[in-house]
Amino acid sequence: MASVIFSLLLLVLIAIHGGMCARDVLKLPSERGGHEAHGDHVHGGEGSHLDHLDPSIMIFFTLPDLKVGKTMPVYFPKRDTSLSPRLLPREEAESIPFSFYQLQDLLRLFSFKPNSPQARAMEDTLHHCETNPINGETKRCVTSREAMLDYVRETFGDEVSNFQTISTAHLTVSPTHFQNYTIIDTPRPVLADRMVACHTLPYPYAVFYCHSQETENRVFEVSLEGENKDRVNAVAVCHMDTSQWSRNHMSFRVLGIEPGTEPVCHYFSADNLVWVPTTARNAE
Repeated sequence: MASVIFSLLLLVLIAIHGGMCARDVLKLPSERGGHEAHGDHVHGGEGSHLDHLDPSIMIFFTLPDLKVGKTMPVYFPKRDTSLSPRLLPREEAESIPFSFYQLQDLLRLFSFKPNSPQARAMEDTLHHCETNPINGETKRCVTSREAMLDYVRETFGDEVSNFQTISTAHLTVSPTHFQNYTIIDTPRPVLADRMVACHTLPYPYAVFYCHSQETENRVFEVSLEGENKDRVNAVAVCHMDTSQWSRNHMSFRVLGIEPGTEPVCHYFSADNLVWVPTTARNAE
């Protein structure tokens, strides 16, 4: 009886929270539209902290690149948030198993065939969520707003009572594609001694991969303009200490540097969230 009730509940959740569009959301980067990198997610060795991100938007650069006039190729995907799965209320989210070892049962419940794009995306998400963090990092995959807020509170500690999110914003309606973007104004540092980054992961309902590092990270808001005049106010983060990252991480191959020698920076897409204390302000 319990399994029947659970199955009925899950079917109701899918119907309410966009189960039909989940078939589009649940695709690996190489199977979604737009400019995508080849193959699977970035794999820089077990525990690499950026493994879960879509490689098509992971354009790595260094801190000196954050200057007016700097041009680099970037893909800032625009996603229709009305078609994206929403975070479930805690009670509903916790009623659904979320475990790599229950993947086959979950595939049957969601009516996804083994080895389908949806099945491989779910497997990838569950794998990343259950992989141990690197040294000096905490991580948690959250499936409800309440769980996300709990993680942010625990990370910032009791001394921080209020916090807010910042995110990348598209300022024009121009179609987006992989193109050169130029920094058109002085990047604005966000003065925050701690930050939590939450990245969306493909799943039938909303799942965010949230993580924080004990080492220093610098956050910036950057105004960019594309070749087609697309304007983006992007959030960028520079990881100041990469000494614990895998030597095989893609960023080191792209930038031609060694772990721990230089900060590694990257932009966030619009559906990612960066949490900072509300006392954080842009530097003058």
